[in-house]
Amino acid sequence: MLLERADVDVPKALERMGGLQAQYAPAMYVGLWSRVANFTRGDLTRALEHAKVAQGTLQRATIHLVSKHDYWPFALAVRDARRAWWLRVQRHNATDSELALLAKQLRARLHANSPLTRRQVDEITGGAERIGGVNLWLDLVRVPPSGTWERRKADLFAAAEDWLGPPPDDLDVERATAHVVTRYLGDFGPATVAEIANWSGLRPTTVIRALMTLKTRALQAENGDELVDLARAPLAHPDTPAPVRFLPVWDATLLAHARRALVIKEDDRGRIFNTRTPQSLNTFLVEGQVAGTWHVEKGRIKLDPFGNLSAKARRELDDEADRLATFHC
Repeated sequence: MLLERADVDVPKALERMGGLQAQYAPAMYVGLWSRVANFTRGDLTRALEHAKVAQGTLQRATIHLVSKHDYWPFALAVRDARRAWWLRVQRHNATDSELALLAKQLRARLHANSPLTRRQVDEITGGAERIGGVNLWLDLVRVPPSGTWERRKADLFAAAEDWLGPPPDDLDVERATAHVVTRYLGDFGPATVAEIANWSGLRPTTVIRALMTLKTRALQAENGDELVDLARAPLAHPDTPAPVRFLPVWDATLLAHARRALVIKEDDRGRIFNTRTPQSLNTFLVEGQVAGTWHVEKGRIKLDPFGNLSAKARRELDDEADRLATFHC
């Protein structure tokens, strides 16, 4: 939807994007504004309030914004991999049985009193070191008014089953995994198995099993890598014009699993991702590639180009920046 804004609602846009990384609330809004026609901040806030979309710890154990329809497939598909990862990395903080017990205690508390603040959850789980683990043994979502443009810190928690309803009876791990792989290919395909695994946090063997249940086609990259895509997924013509676009921090098109899209020139990657800015920076695209960064200053969008811009690109960026400033402020 970066080539042309889509006339879709927020849940449908998120499904086409394979979800949206959501550690910083304003980034969700800007990411959707750049992709959805006539999008307003109220569209996302209302979707959160009405539980049409949800923020939860999902793929790669990071906070993502997904549609209600996508939440349970994503949660079930990555659950075992996320738990194994946490126990391996945080093995000194808690055991499997200890986290299961803490999750049971937290679930009982949420049943009696929901939502709970981050401080209340910390009191039950034993602090910040453990909440990340408990969150993998009990499906939690961040609920409004927290995690919105108006109140950016996502520090109110509810049980996903209470907020969104339980998972469908016919949804098992295999179907959930196939659903997740389909979402990735729909947004980022063609791709290698390794890229799908990197994005989802699943093992490559798990991805391969899921692909065997889908209708796909095989392709080959310029460097000889074997690629896979959905059987009928459209591919844009190489000469398709790419309009200027503004992207927020953590935008998925900039992350390592999306390198095949060439949105970032490799020489520029260190300018955007480094030890000081692991979350990336706000960036803008010219002809489909990152050409600089942006920030808000006194109600205006200020640009920091990486190099010289054509007069045409500068005019288009200034016009888009004015529209973003109106949206942002």
